[in-house]
Amino acid sequence: MEIELKHYQDLTKDEFHDMIALRIEVFVIEQDCPYQDLDGLDKDAYHLLLKENHEIIGTLRILKEGINYPEISIGRVVSSPKHRKRKLGHLMMEHAMRFIQKELNSDSVRISAQTHLCAFYEKYGFLRTGNDYLEDGIPHSEMLHNKP
Repeated sequence: MEIELKHYQDLTKDEFHDMIALRIEVFVIEQDCPYQDLDGLDKDAYHLLLKENHEIIGTLRILKEGINYPEISIGRVVSSPKHRKRKLGHLMMEHAMRFIQKELNSDSVRISAQTHLCAFYEKYGFLRTGNDYLEDGIPHSEMLHNKP
């Protein structure tokens, strides 16, 4: 298994295609949630790619401060349905949080989590802000990681 974290401009065409295909497979088809995945934010984001045998089996994106929130944000966290039992989300979040702390010099990260996944994100120091809402018909909770 291989983890790469690249800025959009460093992605290959195949990597971008396969990353978007995985996001559509899960968020649009599996979760039956038609929404505009290509929102323009990928172009100035860092993308974590989890690969096995050259196949992208997990991905997430990191947005800079001031894009979605005043803080850095993590979003589009997804793993392939064929590999879910391997708990790849933990590996991706650990790597993303290390990157944010070491390379982006920040401990402040805000996310929009599907509410049923709040306990997962709490393991990484995220706390619910109390801002709960429906996004594309799915309950979400805003969460903040902020070390003093």
